[in-house]
Amino acid sequence: MARMLTPEMLEADNQLFAGTGGVSAENQCRGFIPGFLDRETGAVYCSCWADGRPAPFHALDGLPAHLIRERDRGGHITAIKASVVAGFIRQGCFYTREQAAHCPD
Repeated sequence: MARMLTPEMLEADNQLFAGTGGVSAENQCRGFIPGFLDRETGAVYCSCWADGRPAPFHALDGLPAHLIRERDRGGHITAIKASVVAGFIRQGCFYTREQAAHCPD
């Protein structure tokens, strides 16, 4: 069974892909923006803050309610659907972290 995506998983991915184009800080100059793909529906979402402004990294608080599975007492998202993966969007296409890390400029 797939695990729900959590802030801790996002941080682990950042550590795993550090030094590659698989993290926001290292690929924005190549036109990538952080985003999410729901593999169940094929829908892609840009990473946003809760108020809808674009986030410079993977932020869960701006995702639509139907993806949310858990919140903390303060209302912040702590888990989203297991079918959702973090990655990047460039020129309308979704890239996983691994694909972005290996994507030529």
